[in-house]
Amino acid sequence: MSGGPPKALPSTGPHSLRDMPHPLAGSSSEEAVGGDSTPSPDLLMARSFGDKDLILPNGGTPVGTSSPASSSSLLNRLQLDDDLDGETRDLFVTVDDPKKHVCTMETYITYRITTKSTRVEFDLPEYSVRRRYQDFDWLRNKLEESQPTHLIPPLPEKFVVKGVVDRFSEEFVETRRKALDKFLKRITDHPVLSFNEHFNVFLTAKDLNAYKKQGMALLTRVGESVKHVTGGYKLRSRPLEFAAIGEYLDMFALKLGTIDRIAQRIIKEEIEYLVELREYGPVYSTWSALEGELAEPLEGVSACIGNCSTALEELTDDMTEDFLPVLREYILYSDSMKSVLKKRDQVQAEYEAKLEAVALRKEDRPKVPADVEKCQDRMECFNADLKADMERWQNNKRQDFRQLLMGMADKNIQYYEKCLMAWESIIPLLQEKQEAK
Repeated sequence: MSGGPPKALPSTGPHSLRDMPHPLAGSSSEEAVGGDSTPSPDLLMARSFGDKDLILPNGGTPVGTSSPASSSSLLNRLQLDDDLDGETRDLFVTVDDPKKHVCTMETYITYRITTKSTRVEFDLPEYSVRRRYQDFDWLRNKLEESQPTHLIPPLPEKFVVKGVVDRFSEEFVETRRKALDKFLKRITDHPVLSFNEHFNVFLTAKDLNAYKKQGMALLTRVGESVKHVTGGYKLRSRPLEFAAIGEYLDMFALKLGTIDRIAQRIIKEEIEYLVELREYGPVYSTWSALEGELAEPLEGVSACIGNCSTALEELTDDMTEDFLPVLREYILYSDSMKSVLKKRDQVQAEYEAKLEAVALRKEDRPKVPADVEKCQDRMECFNADLKADMERWQNNKRQDFRQLLMGMADKNIQYYEKCLMAWESIIPLLQEKQEAK
């Protein structure tokens, strides 16, 4: 983060969990999830899907990397073995060109959303619309309503970077733009969410406000049914596979939260150190004016400290703009996954209660009512979609953090190399003076 004032913005198909890496295990993940994962007795009564309208597609479409690889030397030597360049894409969305709008009642930022697609759902091959943050928030809410069984990517918080007061500064707006761009790319890469009608409208409608006024219309049958599930049912216990996911998410969020807090303290201390360096270097320069033979070495030390402070400023900018936002996104991602897991638990609790009510009927062979079958369908939809989205999320996480950590290593190497070169540059000046004596 720069030490000077912020710049002003110019104002114009489901997979079995046995095939997934167990979230709490290492190389022996298959053993951890294998035959020990026994469903509850009630769930053993589950039948196969009967109502095909309730089955949501969730095929394992490969997930692309969320950000381009660094062009630096380290990342050129290290290649991601799971880079999915061979994936065929038919939908491309970008967020750019933020603009500040000053109105009588409010001031806000809009972003240009450019969409290119060959899908038949789009009337034109390319669209360009402008959206503000609250429009992205509307989209996410609609996705949660209409696709309750799926993991919806998180939006950046209102204030992504702590300590930023001016939300219209160039630095803050650029951080927000990157996060919104990633949010849309996550949806674009999803084999179900990318076909959602609300997402289509968000990308193409010139007047989104007119569509917003339609309110709660066009909810899917699954969305409507899950929406009205109350918390009156008590879940007996999660199946082992989903209990393991819940435990992993709790621990994952805890670890990332700790890293996030420590990283912010480190950056704060680096910025304070940067201020000291900027005061420290010029002292040697002014001192050199009083000296004769020492003048040149003192000027060299001053220049060396200046180069080190420039390198440190670049490092703190990279940490603030690239490292912290990824940590925060995945903390929010874990919250989103917990929310879907909680909805799944509610549906399972409802199903168990209704199934138990049927079993208590004084009939030799009680017929399973249609509402119980539909409830079971919803639960099976949740199970299949949650597993598929968890696998997709794990793939994204692995790629994002490998890229993030390699980038962080590369930036630190560059920083220390620049400092080393700066200090080595003044050694010849001191040696020349000794030889002259």
